Amino acid sequence: MKIGIGSDHGGYELKEYIKEYLYEEGIDYVDFGTNSLDSVDYPDYGEKLSRAVVSGEVDRGIAICGTGIGISIACNKVKGIRCALCENIYSARMSVEHNNANILALGGRVIGKDLAIEIVSTWLDSKFQGGRHERRVNKISSIEANL
Repeated sequence: MKIGIGSDHGGYELKEYIKEYLYEEGIDYVDFGTNSLDSVDYPDYGEKLSRAVVSGEVDRGIAICGTGIGISIACNKVKGIRCALCENIYSARMSVEHNNANILALGGRVIGKDLAIEIVSTWLDSKFQGGRHERRVNKISSIEANL
């Protein structure tokens, strides 16, 4: 599995911490920036990451901004993206098992580094359950297709 990861300046430090975790776990990743604490616009990085997920350049993505809210909204504007903002382990698991989320959004100024790693680990280990959940995800895709 190859993971894409991207952030704005508000998520930069957490992004770097998560990259260390991915490296230590032997998980291949692509960093879509930003590469410093200099102020940037989160939609630019959310879009880059989302397009990489949709194109198949990466399998799934992790998006980070200060709260996770802005970048998750930006990611969800790209057709085919189901980005879930998660601040706890249960939501991370459910976002994949029930909603087949392909991008995890985190708030770099909202959650601590250790909790973020637990959330990322849980999210990466979770599998979509299909069944009645697949029907619902397909309905979401149908809404998107009709826009």
